[in-house]
Amino acid sequence: MAETRLVVEHREQLWSLLVEAAQIEHMIMCQYLYACFSLKTEPDEGLTAQQADAVARWQETLTGIAIEEMLHLALVMNVMTAIGAAPTLSRPNFPRHSVFLPPGVEFALLPFGVDSLTHFLYLERPEGMERVDAAEFVPAAPPPEPVGPAEVMPRLQGFLTVGHLYRGIEQGLSDLTSQLGEPVLFVGEPRAQATPERFRWPQLIAVTDLASALAALDEIIEQGEGARGDWRPAHYGRFFDIWNEYQELREQNPSFEPARPVMPAFTQQPYDIDEAVTQPTEPLTRQVAELFNLGYEVLLQVLTRFFTHTDETDEQLDALVQAAFGIMGGVLKPIGTALTRLPMGPGNPGRTAGAAFQMYYQMGNFVPWRHAAWVLLSERAAVLSRRCAECAMQDGVPEEVSAAAAAAAAISEQFAGHVPQDLRPA
Repeated sequence: MAETRLVVEHREQLWSLLVEAAQIEHMIMCQYLYACFSLKTEPDEGLTAQQADAVARWQETLTGIAIEEMLHLALVMNVMTAIGAAPTLSRPNFPRHSVFLPPGVEFALLPFGVDSLTHFLYLERPEGMERVDAAEFVPAAPPPEPVGPAEVMPRLQGFLTVGHLYRGIEQGLSDLTSQLGEPVLFVGEPRAQATPERFRWPQLIAVTDLASALAALDEIIEQGEGARGDWRPAHYGRFFDIWNEYQELREQNPSFEPARPVMPAFTQQPYDIDEAVTQPTEPLTRQVAELFNLGYEVLLQVLTRFFTHTDETDEQLDALVQAAFGIMGGVLKPIGTALTRLPMGPGNPGRTAGAAFQMYYQMGNFVPWRHAAWVLLSERAAVLSRRCAECAMQDGVPEEVSAAAAAAAAISEQFAGHVPQDLRPA
Protein backbone atom coordinates (compact mmCIF):
# COMPACT_ATOMS: atom_id res chain seq x y z
CA MET A 1 0.00 0.00 0.00
CA ALA A 2 1.39 3.41 -0.98
CA GLU A 3 2.12 5.89 1.77
CA THR A 4 0.20 9.15 1.74
CA ARG A 5 2.10 12.37 2.25
CA LEU A 6 1.61 13.79 5.73
CA VAL A 7 0.62 17.43 5.36
CA VAL A 8 2.24 20.08 7.56
CA GLU A 9 1.35 23.56 6.35
CA HIS A 10 0.88 25.09 9.81
CA ARG A 11 2.46 24.71 13.25
CA GLU A 12 -0.76 23.19 14.62
CA GLN A 13 -0.60 20.32 12.10
CA LEU A 14 2.94 19.56 13.25
CA TRP A 15 1.78 19.72 16.87
CA SER A 16 -1.04 17.27 16.07
CA LEU A 17 1.40 14.76 14.53
CA LEU A 18 3.67 15.06 17.57
CA VAL A 19 0.69 14.30 19.84
CA GLU A 20 0.13 11.12 17.79
CA ALA A 21 3.80 10.21 18.18
CA ALA A 22 3.71 10.80 21.95
CA GLN A 23 0.66 8.58 22.38
CA ILE A 24 2.25 5.82 20.28
CA GLU A 25 5.50 5.82 22.29
CA HIS A 26 3.60 5.94 25.59
CA MET A 27 1.28 3.05 24.75
CA ILE A 28 4.00 0.92 23.17
CA MET A 29 6.08 1.33 26.32
CA CYS A 30 3.17 0.17 28.51
CA GLN A 31 2.62 -2.88 26.29
CA TYR A 32 6.28 -3.89 26.53
CA LEU A 33 6.36 -3.47 30.32
CA TYR A 34 3.17 -5.52 30.70
CA ALA A 35 4.67 -8.40 28.69
CA CYS A 36 7.92 -8.09 30.64
CA PHE A 37 6.16 -8.23 34.02
CA SER A 38 4.29 -11.37 32.88
CA LEU A 39 7.44 -13.48 32.38
CA LYS A 40 8.13 -16.21 34.92
CA THR A 41 11.01 -15.59 37.31
CA GLU A 42 10.62 -18.12 40.13
CA PRO A 43 12.38 -21.54 40.28
CA ASP A 44 9.09 -23.33 41.04
CA GLU A 45 7.30 -22.22 37.86
CA GLY A 46 8.10 -25.29 35.77
CA LEU A 47 10.90 -24.02 33.52
CA THR A 48 13.96 -26.08 32.62
CA ALA A 49 17.40 -24.51 33.02
CA GLN A 50 17.56 -23.80 29.27
CA GLN A 51 14.10 -22.25 29.28
CA ALA A 52 14.77 -20.16 32.38
CA ASP A 53 17.97 -18.83 30.81
CA ALA A 54 16.08 -17.82 27.67
CA VAL A 55 13.27 -16.17 29.65
CA ALA A 56 15.79 -14.16 31.71
CA ARG A 57 17.41 -12.89 28.50
CA TRP A 58 14.01 -12.00 27.01
CA GLN A 59 13.13 -10.08 30.14
CA GLU A 60 16.38 -8.14 29.94
CA THR A 61 15.79 -7.36 26.25
CA LEU A 62 12.19 -6.28 26.83
CA THR A 63 13.26 -4.05 29.72
CA GLY A 64 15.93 -2.45 27.54
CA ILE A 65 13.49 -1.81 24.70
CA ALA A 66 10.91 -0.34 27.09
CA ILE A 67 13.57 2.02 28.46
CA GLU A 68 14.36 3.12 24.92
CA GLU A 69 10.65 3.79 24.36
CA MET A 70 10.82 6.07 27.41
CA LEU A 71 13.71 7.83 25.67
CA HIS A 72 11.62 8.18 22.49
CA LEU A 73 8.78 9.72 24.49
CA ALA A 74 11.20 12.21 26.08
CA LEU A 75 12.61 13.11 22.65
CA VAL A 76 9.10 13.75 21.30
CA MET A 77 8.39 15.92 24.35
CA ASN A 78 11.56 17.89 23.61
CA VAL A 79 10.50 18.54 20.02
CA MET A 80 7.04 19.64 21.16
CA THR A 81 8.53 21.96 23.77
CA ALA A 82 10.98 23.37 21.23
CA ILE A 83 8.19 24.51 18.87
CA GLY A 84 6.24 26.10 21.72
CA ALA A 85 3.66 23.32 22.11
CA ALA A 86 2.59 22.01 25.51
CA PRO A 87 3.65 18.36 25.90
CA THR A 88 0.94 15.94 26.99
CA LEU A 89 1.05 12.48 28.55
CA SER A 90 -2.67 11.78 28.23
CA ARG A 91 -3.74 8.70 26.32
CA PRO A 92 -6.77 6.40 26.08
CA ASN A 93 -7.14 3.34 28.26
CA PHE A 94 -6.33 -0.15 27.00
CA PRO A 95 -7.59 -1.94 24.97
CA ARG A 96 -8.44 0.39 22.10
CA HIS A 97 -6.98 2.68 19.52
CA SER A 98 -6.82 6.37 20.21
CA VAL A 99 -9.11 8.88 18.58
CA PHE A 100 -5.85 10.65 17.78
CA LEU A 101 -4.40 7.67 15.88
CA PRO A 102 -5.33 5.98 12.59
CA PRO A 103 -7.65 2.94 12.85
CA GLY A 104 -4.81 0.56 11.94
CA VAL A 105 -2.77 1.57 14.99
CA GLU A 106 -4.22 -0.39 17.90
CA PHE A 107 -2.97 -1.36 21.34
CA ALA A 108 -3.79 -3.93 24.01
CA LEU A 109 -2.09 -5.37 27.08
CA LEU A 110 -1.01 -8.94 26.26
CA PRO A 111 1.17 -11.39 28.20
CA PHE A 112 4.38 -12.52 26.55
CA GLY A 113 3.62 -15.06 23.83
CA VAL A 114 2.75 -15.56 20.17
CA ASP A 115 0.14 -12.80 20.00
CA SER A 116 2.20 -10.16 21.78
CA LEU A 117 5.36 -10.90 19.78
CA THR A 118 3.37 -10.81 16.52
CA HIS A 119 1.93 -7.45 17.55
CA PHE A 120 5.31 -6.03 18.60
CA LEU A 121 6.90 -7.04 15.29
CA TYR A 122 4.01 -5.43 13.42
CA LEU A 123 4.37 -2.15 15.31
CA GLU A 124 8.17 -1.99 14.90
CA ARG A 125 8.31 -3.14 11.27
CA PRO A 126 10.47 -0.98 8.99
CA GLU A 127 8.89 1.01 6.19
CA GLY A 128 8.17 -1.13 3.14
CA MET A 129 8.08 -4.41 5.09
CA GLU A 130 4.79 -6.32 4.96
CA ARG A 131 3.66 -7.97 8.20
CA VAL A 132 0.28 -9.06 9.54
CA ASP A 133 -0.78 -7.97 13.03
CA ALA A 134 -2.08 -10.42 15.64
CA ALA A 135 -5.61 -11.69 15.01
CA GLU A 136 -7.32 -9.53 17.67
CA PHE A 137 -6.11 -6.29 16.08
CA VAL A 138 -8.60 -5.54 13.32
CA PRO A 139 -9.06 -1.90 12.20
CA ALA A 140 -12.52 -0.71 13.20
CA ALA A 141 -12.75 1.94 10.48
CA PRO A 142 -11.20 2.83 7.12
CA PRO A 143 -8.14 5.09 7.05
CA PRO A 144 -8.83 8.84 7.17
CA GLU A 145 -9.02 10.87 3.99
CA PRO A 146 -5.74 12.64 3.16
CA VAL A 147 -5.46 16.19 4.42
CA GLY A 148 -5.68 18.83 1.73
CA PRO A 149 -3.00 21.55 1.50
CA ALA A 150 -5.61 24.29 2.00
CA GLU A 151 -6.90 22.91 5.34
CA VAL A 152 -6.17 25.21 8.27
CA MET A 153 -7.41 23.12 11.21
CA PRO A 154 -5.41 20.01 12.15
CA ARG A 155 -7.07 16.60 11.98
CA LEU A 156 -6.14 12.93 12.04
CA GLN A 157 -3.74 11.83 9.30
CA GLY A 158 -3.11 8.23 8.29
CA PHE A 159 0.29 6.54 8.27
CA LEU A 160 1.35 2.96 7.62
CA THR A 161 4.32 2.61 9.99
CA VAL A 162 5.87 4.51 12.88
CA GLY A 163 8.77 5.36 10.57
CA HIS A 164 6.29 6.85 8.08
CA LEU A 165 4.93 9.11 10.85
CA TYR A 166 8.36 10.30 11.94
CA ARG A 167 9.57 10.98 8.41
CA GLY A 168 6.43 13.05 7.89
CA ILE A 169 7.26 15.01 11.06
CA GLU A 170 10.84 15.48 9.81
CA GLN A 171 9.60 16.86 6.50
CA GLY A 172 7.12 19.09 8.31
CA LEU A 173 9.88 20.54 10.50
CA SER A 174 12.00 21.28 7.44
CA ASP A 175 9.09 22.83 5.52
CA LEU A 176 8.00 25.05 8.42
CA THR A 177 11.58 26.14 9.05
CA SER A 178 11.75 27.35 5.44
CA GLN A 179 8.32 28.96 5.71
CA LEU A 180 8.58 30.65 9.12
CA GLY A 181 12.28 30.85 9.80
CA GLU A 182 14.20 28.79 12.36
CA PRO A 183 14.00 31.32 15.25
CA VAL A 184 10.21 31.59 14.81
CA LEU A 185 9.53 27.84 14.62
CA PHE A 186 11.83 26.90 17.50
CA VAL A 187 10.44 29.46 19.88
CA GLY A 188 10.41 27.23 22.97
CA GLU A 189 12.43 27.97 26.09
CA PRO A 190 15.77 26.03 25.95
CA ARG A 191 15.75 25.59 29.74
CA ALA A 192 12.55 23.55 29.43
CA GLN A 193 14.40 20.81 27.54
CA ALA A 194 15.18 17.42 29.02
CA THR A 195 18.96 17.37 28.70
CA PRO A 196 21.38 14.42 28.72
CA GLU A 197 23.23 16.04 31.64
CA ARG A 198 20.15 16.39 33.86
CA PHE A 199 18.78 12.93 33.05
CA ARG A 200 22.25 11.30 32.84
CA TRP A 201 21.14 9.82 29.52
CA PRO A 202 23.69 10.33 26.71
CA GLN A 203 21.20 9.49 23.93
CA LEU A 204 18.82 12.24 25.06
CA ILE A 205 19.01 15.24 22.71
CA ALA A 206 18.03 18.76 23.71
CA VAL A 207 16.13 20.35 20.82
CA THR A 208 16.75 24.01 20.06
CA ASP A 209 16.90 24.17 16.25
CA LEU A 210 16.22 22.16 13.09
CA ALA A 211 19.44 20.17 13.24
CA SER A 212 18.86 18.97 16.81
CA ALA A 213 15.17 18.24 16.07
CA LEU A 214 16.09 16.04 13.11
CA ALA A 215 18.80 14.34 15.18
CA ALA A 216 16.22 13.54 17.89
CA LEU A 217 13.83 12.00 15.37
CA ASP A 218 16.64 10.04 13.69
CA GLU A 219 17.52 8.57 17.09
CA ILE A 220 13.92 7.33 17.45
CA ILE A 221 13.80 5.88 13.92
CA GLU A 222 17.15 4.12 14.19
CA GLN A 223 16.38 2.52 17.57
CA GLY A 224 12.94 1.38 16.41
CA GLU A 225 13.24 0.15 12.84
CA GLY A 226 16.96 0.53 12.21
CA ALA A 227 19.31 3.00 10.56
CA ARG A 228 17.50 3.53 7.26
CA GLY A 229 16.77 -0.14 6.81
CA ASP A 230 19.46 -1.84 8.92
CA TRP A 231 16.98 -3.40 11.33
CA ARG A 232 19.07 -6.15 12.95
CA PRO A 233 20.26 -4.14 16.01
CA ALA A 234 16.99 -2.19 16.23
CA HIS A 235 13.82 -3.04 18.16
CA TYR A 236 12.45 -4.99 15.21
CA GLY A 237 15.60 -7.11 14.95
CA ARG A 238 15.72 -7.83 18.69
CA PHE A 239 12.06 -8.89 18.72
CA PHE A 240 12.72 -11.04 15.64
CA ASP A 241 15.53 -12.85 17.48
CA ILE A 242 13.25 -13.43 20.49
CA TRP A 243 10.53 -14.75 18.15
CA ASN A 244 12.90 -17.27 16.55
CA GLU A 245 14.24 -18.55 19.87
CA TYR A 246 10.73 -18.76 21.31
CA GLN A 247 9.55 -20.83 18.34
CA GLU A 248 12.53 -23.18 18.67
CA LEU A 249 11.80 -23.81 22.35
CA ARG A 250 8.13 -24.39 21.57
CA GLU A 251 9.08 -26.94 18.91
CA GLN A 252 11.28 -28.76 21.42
CA ASN A 253 8.51 -28.71 24.03
CA PRO A 254 5.00 -27.68 22.88
CA SER A 255 3.94 -27.24 26.52
CA PHE A 256 6.57 -24.56 27.13
CA GLU A 257 4.86 -21.46 28.58
CA PRO A 258 7.22 -18.65 29.60
CA ALA A 259 4.56 -16.25 30.93
CA ARG A 260 2.12 -16.23 33.80
CA PRO A 261 -1.60 -16.24 32.83
CA VAL A 262 -2.07 -12.52 33.47
CA MET A 263 -4.99 -10.29 32.60
CA PRO A 264 -5.26 -6.50 33.13
CA ALA A 265 -6.49 -5.72 36.65
CA PHE A 266 -8.64 -2.60 36.36
CA THR A 267 -9.83 -1.23 39.69
CA GLN A 268 -12.86 0.54 38.26
CA GLN A 269 -14.62 0.78 34.91
CA PRO A 270 -12.50 3.07 32.68
CA TYR A 271 -14.19 6.36 31.91
CA ASP A 272 -13.47 6.07 28.16
CA ILE A 273 -14.38 2.41 27.49
CA ASP A 274 -17.95 1.22 26.94
CA GLU A 275 -17.32 -2.53 27.22
CA ALA A 276 -17.20 -3.91 30.76
CA VAL A 277 -13.67 -4.71 31.94
CA THR A 278 -12.61 -7.41 34.38
CA GLN A 279 -11.75 -6.30 37.89
CA PRO A 280 -10.02 -8.42 40.56
CA THR A 281 -12.27 -9.73 43.29
CA GLU A 282 -9.46 -10.76 45.64
CA PRO A 283 -9.12 -7.83 48.11
CA LEU A 284 -5.31 -7.94 48.31
CA THR A 285 -4.94 -8.16 44.53
CA ARG A 286 -7.25 -5.21 44.09
CA GLN A 287 -5.29 -3.18 46.62
CA VAL A 288 -1.93 -3.91 44.97
CA ALA A 289 -3.38 -3.14 41.52
CA GLU A 290 -4.60 0.21 42.81
CA LEU A 291 -1.16 0.90 44.27
CA PHE A 292 0.38 0.38 40.84
CA ASN A 293 -2.09 2.73 39.18
CA LEU A 294 -1.55 5.34 41.88
CA GLY A 295 2.22 5.15 41.36
CA TYR A 296 1.73 5.43 37.61
CA GLU A 297 -0.46 8.51 38.08
CA VAL A 298 2.18 10.19 40.27
CA LEU A 299 4.85 9.36 37.67
CA LEU A 300 2.82 11.07 34.94
CA GLN A 301 2.26 14.07 37.19
CA VAL A 302 6.00 14.34 37.88
CA LEU A 303 6.91 14.12 34.19
CA THR A 304 4.17 16.55 33.23
CA ARG A 305 5.50 19.11 35.70
CA PHE A 306 9.05 18.68 34.41
CA PHE A 307 8.11 19.21 30.79
CA THR A 308 5.84 22.18 31.58
CA HIS A 309 7.76 23.72 34.48
CA THR A 310 8.07 27.46 34.93
CA ASP A 311 10.50 28.99 37.44
CA GLU A 312 11.69 25.85 39.22
CA THR A 313 15.19 25.92 40.66
CA ASP A 314 17.84 23.53 39.37
CA GLU A 315 17.46 21.60 42.63
CA GLN A 316 13.73 21.19 42.03
CA LEU A 317 14.23 20.07 38.44
CA ASP A 318 16.75 17.49 39.64
CA ALA A 319 14.22 16.36 42.26
CA LEU A 320 11.61 15.79 39.56
CA VAL A 321 14.04 13.71 37.49
CA GLN A 322 15.15 11.66 40.51
CA ALA A 323 11.54 11.07 41.51
CA ALA A 324 10.60 9.90 38.00
CA PHE A 325 13.37 7.31 37.94
CA GLY A 326 12.65 6.38 41.56
CA ILE A 327 8.99 5.68 40.81
CA MET A 328 9.75 3.69 37.67
CA GLY A 329 12.41 1.46 39.21
CA GLY A 330 11.53 1.54 42.89
CA VAL A 331 7.72 1.51 42.85
CA LEU A 332 6.23 0.40 39.53
CA LYS A 333 8.70 -2.36 38.68
CA PRO A 334 8.44 -4.28 41.99
CA ILE A 335 4.68 -3.79 42.32
CA GLY A 336 4.05 -4.64 38.66
CA THR A 337 6.06 -7.86 39.01
CA ALA A 338 4.42 -8.83 42.32
CA LEU A 339 0.96 -8.27 40.88
CA THR A 340 1.45 -10.98 38.24
CA ARG A 341 1.64 -13.61 41.02
CA LEU A 342 -1.63 -12.58 42.69
CA PRO A 343 -4.95 -14.25 41.72
CA MET A 344 -7.73 -12.32 39.99
CA GLY A 345 -10.35 -14.18 42.01
CA PRO A 346 -12.91 -17.03 41.73
CA GLY A 347 -14.51 -15.53 38.64
CA ASN A 348 -11.25 -15.99 36.72
CA PRO A 349 -9.79 -19.30 37.97
CA GLY A 350 -6.11 -19.81 37.21
CA ARG A 351 -5.62 -16.21 36.09
CA THR A 352 -3.32 -13.71 37.76
CA ALA A 353 -3.37 -9.93 37.66
CA GLY A 354 -1.44 -7.64 35.35
CA ALA A 355 -0.81 -3.92 35.66
CA ALA A 356 -3.57 -2.10 33.75
CA PHE A 357 -1.73 1.25 33.49
CA GLN A 358 -5.18 2.71 34.10
CA MET A 359 -5.94 6.34 33.29
CA TYR A 360 -8.70 7.63 35.58
CA TYR A 361 -9.03 11.00 33.85
CA GLN A 362 -7.47 13.05 31.07
CA MET A 363 -4.04 13.98 32.39
CA GLY A 364 -3.68 17.76 32.12
CA ASN A 365 -1.03 20.28 33.00
CA PHE A 366 -0.68 21.81 36.45
CA VAL A 367 -1.40 25.49 36.90
CA PRO A 368 1.70 27.44 35.83
CA TRP A 369 2.45 28.75 39.32
CA ARG A 370 5.24 26.70 40.84
CA HIS A 371 4.15 27.05 44.46
CA ALA A 372 0.70 25.56 43.88
CA ALA A 373 2.02 22.81 41.57
CA TRP A 374 4.49 21.57 44.18
CA VAL A 375 1.82 21.49 46.88
CA LEU A 376 -0.27 19.22 44.64
CA LEU A 377 2.73 17.03 43.75
CA SER A 378 3.79 16.67 47.38
CA GLU A 379 0.25 15.86 48.47
CA ARG A 380 -0.15 13.05 45.94
CA ALA A 381 3.30 11.62 46.65
CA ALA A 382 2.36 11.49 50.34
CA VAL A 383 -0.82 9.56 49.49
CA LEU A 384 1.26 7.05 47.50
CA SER A 385 3.73 6.65 50.36
CA ARG A 386 0.99 6.15 52.95
CA ARG A 387 -0.94 3.61 50.86
CA CYS A 388 2.22 1.61 50.11
CA ALA A 389 3.10 1.51 53.81
CA GLU A 390 -0.42 0.40 54.79
CA CYS A 391 -0.44 -2.35 52.18
CA ALA A 392 3.04 -3.60 53.17
CA MET A 393 1.86 -4.24 56.75
CA GLN A 394 -0.82 -6.74 55.73
CA ASP A 395 -0.47 -10.51 55.93
CA GLY A 396 0.35 -12.28 52.69
CA VAL A 397 1.45 -9.17 50.81
CA PRO A 398 4.39 -9.80 48.42
CA GLU A 399 7.73 -8.62 49.81
CA GLU A 400 8.21 -6.34 46.79
CA VAL A 401 5.55 -4.01 48.21
CA SER A 402 7.76 -3.28 51.22
CA ALA A 403 10.58 -2.23 48.90
CA ALA A 404 8.14 -0.04 46.98
CA ALA A 405 6.96 1.52 50.25
CA ALA A 406 10.51 2.52 51.14
CA ALA A 407 11.06 4.08 47.71
CA ALA A 408 7.73 5.94 47.86
CA ALA A 409 8.52 7.28 51.35
CA ALA A 410 11.86 8.68 50.15
CA ILE A 411 10.18 10.43 47.21
CA SER A 412 7.44 11.85 49.43
CA GLU A 413 9.99 13.20 51.88
CA GLN A 414 12.01 14.76 49.06
CA PHE A 415 8.97 16.55 47.62
CA ALA A 416 7.84 17.72 51.05
CA GLY A 417 11.18 19.48 51.46
CA HIS A 418 10.19 21.84 48.64
CA VAL A 419 6.88 22.83 50.27
CA PRO A 420 6.47 25.19 53.26
CA GLN A 421 5.82 23.31 56.48
CA ASP A 422 2.34 24.77 56.97
CA LEU A 423 1.24 23.54 53.52
CA ARG A 424 2.46 19.94 53.75
CA PRO A 425 -0.11 17.11 53.91
CA ALA A 426 -0.88 16.00 57.44
